[in-house]
Amino acid sequence: MATASEVCERVLWRFSVDDFAKMLNAGILRAKDRVELIDGEVRRMSPIGTRHYAMVNFLNHKLVPMVGNAGIVSIQNPIQLDDYTEPQPDLVVMRSRPNYYADSKILPSDILLVIEVADSSLRYDRYEKLPRYASAGIPEVWIVDIEDDGYLIEQYSAPYAGNYSLKKDHGVGETIVSMSMPDTIRLVIEKIFG
Repeated sequence: MATASEVCERVLWRFSVDDFAKMLNAGILRAKDRVELIDGEVRRMSPIGTRHYAMVNFLNHKLVPMVGNAGIVSIQNPIQLDDYTEPQPDLVVMRSRPNYYADSKILPSDILLVIEVADSSLRYDRYEKLPRYASAGIPEVWIVDIEDDGYLIEQYSAPYAGNYSLKKDHGVGETIVSMSMPDTIRLVIEKIFG
């Protein structure tokens, strides 16, 4: 007799980045739906609360003058990690291009730093998105934890074999310095969480 798993084999359809774009263009999905593509699955993103967008706005306000002409700061725009994964991180610092990526998607080789603000998404950012960033070779990721008023930034760097080799936690009384742009990006933790 066949087992239940043999009888009810599930077959899932994986959407590609191109399929996802077609769904957006056709109006099946809308920008306000707040979804992203992870491993071929269309996933709903956490709602953005006031603390979340305030932190994103603050970081953008601080990063843009620091980065200047050395790069481009992008807010909540998609980055293509592979043919089936296109997350929308809160902030990305990427290499400068004169046309601001008008003719191509943002790829891992373009990215210097990804920042995720975790208001209600800390586990998702750590265990779903972070390994995918590492697998894609993103050189540095910050997770800004505002969930529990702990005021902590987790800094990950040195991607290797689908994980980050280096992790450092930055709290009150410290300054975080970007590993990929050490002469450009430095933030005092108190000023971030003040």
